[in-house]
Amino acid sequence: MAGHSKWNNIKHRKGRQDEKRGKLFTKISKEIYQAVRTGGENPVTNLALRSALDKAKQVNMPKDNIDRTMKKAAGGLDGVDYEHVVYEGYGPAGTAVYVEALTENRNRTAAEVRLAFNKNGGSLGENGCVSFMFQRRGRLILKSERQVDEEEMLLSVLEAGGDDMQVVEQMVYIETDPSSLDAVREQLENLEGMVITEAELAMVPDVSVILDEAAAEQAADLIDALEDSDDVQHVFHNGSFPY
Repeated sequence: MAGHSKWNNIKHRKGRQDEKRGKLFTKISKEIYQAVRTGGENPVTNLALRSALDKAKQVNMPKDNIDRTMKKAAGGLDGVDYEHVVYEGYGPAGTAVYVEALTENRNRTAAEVRLAFNKNGGSLGENGCVSFMFQRRGRLILKSERQVDEEEMLLSVLEAGGDDMQVVEQMVYIETDPSSLDAVREQLENLEGMVITEAELAMVPDVSVILDEAAAEQAADLIDALEDSDDVQHVFHNGSFPY
Protein backbone atom coordinates (compact mmCIF):
# COMPACT_ATOMS: atom_id res chain seq x y z
CA MET A 1 0.00 0.00 0.00
CA ALA A 2 2.89 2.33 -0.69
CA GLY A 3 2.32 5.88 -1.88
CA HIS A 4 3.48 6.97 -5.32
CA SER A 5 4.09 10.22 -7.16
CA LYS A 6 1.09 9.27 -9.30
CA TRP A 7 -1.16 10.70 -6.57
CA ASN A 8 0.42 14.13 -7.03
CA ASN A 9 -0.31 13.79 -10.74
CA ILE A 10 -3.97 13.10 -9.96
CA LYS A 11 -4.17 16.26 -7.83
CA HIS A 12 -2.48 18.22 -10.62
CA ARG A 13 -4.97 16.90 -13.18
CA LYS A 14 -7.99 17.54 -10.98
CA GLY A 15 -6.93 21.11 -10.35
CA ARG A 16 -6.68 21.84 -14.04
CA GLN A 17 -9.98 20.10 -14.78
CA ASP A 18 -11.76 22.23 -12.21
CA GLU A 19 -10.74 25.27 -14.25
CA LYS A 20 -12.50 23.82 -17.32
CA ARG A 21 -15.88 22.95 -15.88
CA GLY A 22 -17.82 23.95 -19.00
CA LYS A 23 -15.82 21.55 -21.15
CA LEU A 24 -16.24 18.85 -18.52
CA PHE A 25 -20.02 19.16 -18.86
CA THR A 26 -19.72 18.61 -22.62
CA LYS A 27 -17.51 15.54 -22.19
CA ILE A 28 -19.70 13.99 -19.51
CA SER A 29 -22.82 14.64 -21.59
CA LYS A 30 -21.26 12.65 -24.44
CA GLU A 31 -20.37 9.85 -22.04
CA ILE A 32 -23.93 9.75 -20.65
CA TYR A 33 -25.38 9.85 -24.16
CA GLN A 34 -23.30 6.96 -25.45
CA ALA A 35 -23.82 4.90 -22.29
CA VAL A 36 -27.60 5.19 -22.67
CA ARG A 37 -27.46 4.41 -26.40
CA THR A 38 -25.45 1.25 -25.84
CA GLY A 39 -26.69 0.00 -22.46
CA GLY A 40 -30.05 1.56 -21.66
CA GLU A 41 -31.32 4.07 -19.11
CA ASN A 42 -30.99 2.02 -15.91
CA PRO A 43 -27.76 2.85 -14.02
CA VAL A 44 -28.22 -0.24 -11.83
CA THR A 45 -27.64 -2.55 -14.79
CA ASN A 46 -25.66 -0.11 -16.96
CA LEU A 47 -22.38 0.41 -15.13
CA ALA A 48 -21.03 2.79 -17.79
CA LEU A 49 -24.04 5.04 -17.24
CA ARG A 50 -23.65 4.84 -13.48
CA SER A 51 -20.03 5.92 -13.77
CA ALA A 52 -20.95 8.83 -16.04
CA LEU A 53 -23.74 9.96 -13.70
CA ASP A 54 -21.32 9.81 -10.78
CA LYS A 55 -18.94 12.08 -12.67
CA ALA A 56 -21.80 14.48 -13.40
CA LYS A 57 -22.65 14.60 -9.71
CA GLN A 58 -19.03 15.16 -8.71
CA VAL A 59 -18.75 18.30 -10.87
CA ASN A 60 -22.23 19.57 -9.94
CA MET A 61 -23.57 19.22 -13.47
CA PRO A 62 -27.14 20.64 -13.57
CA LYS A 63 -29.87 17.99 -13.40
CA ASP A 64 -31.63 19.55 -16.40
CA ASN A 65 -28.52 18.94 -18.52
CA ILE A 66 -28.39 15.30 -17.43
CA ASP A 67 -32.10 14.68 -18.01
CA ARG A 68 -32.00 16.35 -21.42
CA THR A 69 -29.02 14.24 -22.51
CA MET A 70 -30.62 10.99 -21.33
CA LYS A 71 -33.93 11.74 -23.07
CA LYS A 72 -32.11 12.64 -26.27
CA ALA A 73 -30.13 9.40 -26.18
CA ALA A 74 -33.13 7.24 -25.31
CA GLY A 75 -35.14 8.77 -28.14
CA GLY A 76 -32.29 8.42 -30.62
CA LEU A 77 -33.66 11.46 -32.42
CA ASP A 78 -30.42 12.75 -33.88
CA GLY A 79 -28.98 9.37 -34.86
CA VAL A 80 -25.53 10.18 -33.45
CA ASP A 81 -23.31 7.34 -32.25
CA TYR A 82 -19.93 8.02 -30.70
CA GLU A 83 -17.00 5.70 -31.31
CA HIS A 84 -14.43 4.97 -28.62
CA VAL A 85 -10.97 5.69 -30.03
CA VAL A 86 -7.51 5.42 -28.43
CA TYR A 87 -4.43 7.44 -29.39
CA GLU A 88 -0.93 6.78 -28.09
CA GLY A 89 2.21 8.85 -28.25
CA TYR A 90 5.14 10.46 -26.51
CA GLY A 91 5.36 13.74 -24.67
CA PRO A 92 8.26 15.85 -23.35
CA ALA A 93 11.20 13.89 -21.85
CA GLY A 94 9.87 10.69 -23.39
CA THR A 95 6.72 10.53 -21.28
CA ALA A 96 4.16 7.96 -22.43
CA VAL A 97 0.74 9.46 -23.20
CA TYR A 98 -2.46 7.43 -23.61
CA VAL A 99 -5.56 9.28 -24.87
CA GLU A 100 -9.18 8.03 -24.90
CA ALA A 101 -11.79 9.81 -27.01
CA LEU A 102 -15.47 9.57 -27.95
CA THR A 103 -16.06 10.86 -31.44
CA GLU A 104 -18.45 10.78 -34.36
CA ASN A 105 -15.68 12.01 -36.68
CA ARG A 106 -12.39 10.09 -36.42
CA ASN A 107 -10.58 12.29 -38.94
CA ARG A 108 -11.33 15.48 -37.03
CA THR A 109 -10.32 13.99 -33.68
CA ALA A 110 -7.11 12.47 -35.04
CA ALA A 111 -6.12 15.83 -36.53
CA GLU A 112 -6.77 17.65 -33.24
CA VAL A 113 -4.81 15.09 -31.23
CA ARG A 114 -1.87 15.10 -33.68
CA LEU A 115 -1.74 18.91 -33.62
CA ALA A 116 -1.72 18.95 -29.81
CA PHE A 117 1.26 16.57 -29.74
CA ASN A 118 3.18 18.39 -32.44
CA LYS A 119 2.77 21.85 -30.88
CA ASN A 120 3.75 20.77 -27.38
CA GLY A 121 6.96 18.80 -27.67
CA GLY A 122 5.41 15.42 -28.38
CA SER A 123 4.70 13.01 -31.19
CA LEU A 124 1.70 10.82 -31.98
CA GLY A 125 2.66 7.15 -32.31
CA GLU A 126 1.12 3.91 -33.47
CA ASN A 127 -1.49 2.03 -31.43
CA GLY A 128 0.30 -0.14 -28.89
CA CYS A 129 3.45 1.99 -28.68
CA VAL A 130 2.85 2.94 -25.01
CA SER A 131 -0.17 0.97 -23.79
CA PHE A 132 2.07 -1.85 -22.54
CA MET A 133 3.45 0.62 -19.96
CA PHE A 134 0.02 0.98 -18.29
CA GLN A 135 -2.45 -1.23 -16.44
CA ARG A 136 -6.20 -0.76 -16.38
CA ARG A 137 -7.14 -0.11 -12.74
CA GLY A 138 -10.10 1.03 -10.70
CA ARG A 139 -9.43 4.36 -8.99
CA LEU A 140 -11.35 6.13 -6.24
CA ILE A 141 -10.73 9.45 -4.53
CA LEU A 142 -12.45 10.17 -1.22
CA LYS A 143 -12.57 13.45 0.67
CA SER A 144 -12.75 13.25 4.44
CA GLU A 145 -14.77 15.68 6.53
CA ARG A 146 -12.67 14.74 9.55
CA GLN A 147 -9.13 13.71 10.43
CA VAL A 148 -8.39 10.41 8.71
CA ASP A 149 -7.39 7.46 10.89
CA GLU A 150 -5.10 5.73 8.37
CA GLU A 151 -5.12 2.35 10.11
CA GLU A 152 -8.92 2.33 10.33
CA MET A 153 -9.25 3.54 6.75
CA LEU A 154 -6.80 0.93 5.48
CA LEU A 155 -8.83 -1.81 7.14
CA SER A 156 -12.02 -0.53 5.49
CA VAL A 157 -10.30 -0.37 2.10
CA LEU A 158 -8.91 -3.91 2.39
CA GLU A 159 -12.27 -5.27 3.53
CA ALA A 160 -13.95 -3.58 0.57
CA GLY A 161 -11.48 -5.10 -1.89
CA GLY A 162 -9.10 -2.20 -2.53
CA ASP A 163 -5.41 -3.01 -2.86
CA ASP A 164 -3.54 0.32 -2.84
CA MET A 165 -4.17 3.40 -0.71
CA GLN A 166 -2.57 6.67 0.27
CA VAL A 167 -3.83 9.44 2.52
CA VAL A 168 -2.72 13.00 1.71
CA GLU A 169 -4.09 15.53 4.18
CA GLN A 170 -7.86 14.88 4.04
CA MET A 171 -7.87 13.10 0.68
CA VAL A 172 -7.80 9.30 0.36
CA TYR A 173 -6.56 7.77 -2.91
CA ILE A 174 -7.44 4.13 -3.59
CA GLU A 175 -6.76 1.66 -6.38
CA THR A 176 -8.60 -1.58 -7.06
CA ASP A 177 -8.75 -4.39 -9.54
CA PRO A 178 -11.06 -3.17 -12.36
CA SER A 179 -13.62 -5.87 -11.61
CA SER A 180 -13.79 -4.74 -7.97
CA LEU A 181 -14.36 -1.01 -8.55
CA ASP A 182 -18.14 -1.01 -8.15
CA ALA A 183 -18.11 -3.31 -5.12
CA VAL A 184 -15.45 -1.17 -3.41
CA ARG A 185 -17.35 2.02 -4.20
CA GLU A 186 -20.60 0.60 -2.81
CA GLN A 187 -18.92 -0.43 0.43
CA LEU A 188 -17.03 2.82 0.95
CA GLU A 189 -19.72 5.29 -0.06
CA ASN A 190 -21.52 4.75 3.25
CA LEU A 191 -18.50 5.48 5.46
CA GLU A 192 -19.35 8.23 7.92
CA GLY A 193 -17.60 11.50 7.16
CA MET A 194 -16.25 10.33 3.79
CA VAL A 195 -17.40 11.56 0.37
CA ILE A 196 -16.40 9.82 -2.87
CA THR A 197 -15.33 12.52 -5.33
CA GLU A 198 -14.12 10.23 -8.11
CA ALA A 199 -14.62 6.59 -9.05
CA GLU A 200 -13.49 5.48 -12.50
CA LEU A 201 -11.42 3.06 -14.53
CA ALA A 202 -8.03 4.53 -15.32
CA MET A 203 -4.80 3.61 -17.09
CA VAL A 204 -2.14 3.60 -14.37
CA PRO A 205 1.55 3.60 -15.41
CA ASP A 206 3.89 0.87 -14.21
CA VAL A 207 6.89 3.21 -14.21
CA SER A 208 7.03 7.01 -13.98
CA VAL A 209 9.31 9.45 -15.79
CA ILE A 210 10.57 12.18 -13.46
CA LEU A 211 10.12 15.60 -15.07
CA ASP A 212 12.13 18.71 -14.32
CA GLU A 213 10.26 22.01 -14.14
CA ALA A 214 10.72 22.86 -17.81
CA ALA A 215 9.58 19.44 -19.05
CA ALA A 216 6.72 19.41 -16.54
CA GLU A 217 5.42 22.74 -17.82
CA GLN A 218 5.57 21.53 -21.42
CA ALA A 219 3.87 18.26 -20.45
CA ALA A 220 1.14 20.21 -18.68
CA ASP A 221 0.62 22.28 -21.84
CA LEU A 222 0.31 19.06 -23.87
CA ILE A 223 -2.26 17.62 -21.46
CA ASP A 224 -4.20 20.90 -21.55
CA ALA A 225 -4.15 20.98 -25.35
CA LEU A 226 -5.42 17.40 -25.58
CA GLU A 227 -8.14 17.99 -22.99
CA ASP A 228 -9.26 21.11 -24.85
CA SER A 229 -10.71 18.82 -27.51
CA ASP A 230 -14.38 18.12 -26.80
CA ASP A 231 -13.80 14.61 -28.15
CA VAL A 232 -11.03 13.68 -25.69
CA GLN A 233 -12.42 12.06 -22.54
CA HIS A 234 -9.25 11.03 -20.70
CA VAL A 235 -5.53 11.70 -20.90
CA PHE A 236 -3.25 9.32 -18.98
CA HIS A 237 0.53 9.65 -18.80
CA ASN A 238 3.55 8.46 -16.83
CA GLY A 239 5.14 11.85 -16.14
CA SER A 240 5.93 12.61 -12.51
CA PHE A 241 5.40 16.32 -11.81
CA PRO A 242 7.73 18.11 -9.37
CA TYR A 243 4.82 20.05 -7.84
